[in-house]
Amino acid sequence: MNPSYPSNLTLQQWELLSGLIPQPKTGGRKRSVDMQAIINAILYSRSHID
Repeated sequence: MNPSYPSNLTLQQWELLSGLIPQPKTGGRKRSVDMQAIINAILYSRSHID
């Protein structure tokens, strides 16, 4: 379970952005990360830059 932070996307925001995330390429390994968690981590780190 991922921790909840004020910078996390809401479900409605994620629904808008999820269509902009490229699908994994065919062949090779399957994607093993949750893309919403990645975006939330980026937003969290950006919210703590002075």
